[in-house]
Amino acid sequence: MARWAPDAQGRLQIAAMELYGEHGYEATTVAEIAERAGLTERTFFRYFEDKREVLFSGGAALQEYLVAHVDAAPPSASPLEAIVDALCSASDDIFEDRRDGARLRQAVIAANSELQERELIKLAALASALADALRRRGVGDPAASIAAEAGVAIFRIAFDDWVRDTVDPTLAGRIRDSVDELRRVTGERGPVARSRA
Repeated sequence: MARWAPDAQGRLQIAAMELYGEHGYEATTVAEIAERAGLTERTFFRYFEDKREVLFSGGAALQEYLVAHVDAAPPSASPLEAIVDALCSASDDIFEDRRDGARLRQAVIAANSELQERELIKLAALASALADALRRRGVGDPAASIAAEAGVAIFRIAFDDWVRDTVDPTLAGRIRDSVDELRRVTGERGPVARSRA
């Protein structure tokens, strides 16, 4: 493959995930990833800081997407409704076509404590960004922080269930199920997760 073929970043991600699946994350080198992708190590480092970032590079885009959707939520939406609606939109727009890749990514992360820690750091940053978005909507603390943390917990639990399941429901369905469970354990009555228009 020519070094300047299109979508070098995508090729590197595919190569890395294949190698992580075949040999494990720790045993895979950047040189091997670049070689599998038909690129150089130098090209790898143009796209990724290190081999961990292959697994986490989509985090910033997801955070921007969710924050934009919370910012655009109707004024009548409760803090948790705004977050859950954003999560359900992301599940439909970003995740549904990527289930196999998400499953492999989760397996790689689950097998490595360093990667698990990195995942928790990324989720904490996401909760912080969502809390800031709620504050811009006029939600005070601790409500903004509680709603953001609850939203991230809902997403994490739903996502883990979704990647483990080999059939339906959709990720959005899992998110709504997790919201229903939260309502049940807190004794809350009334709708929290609205269906997408």
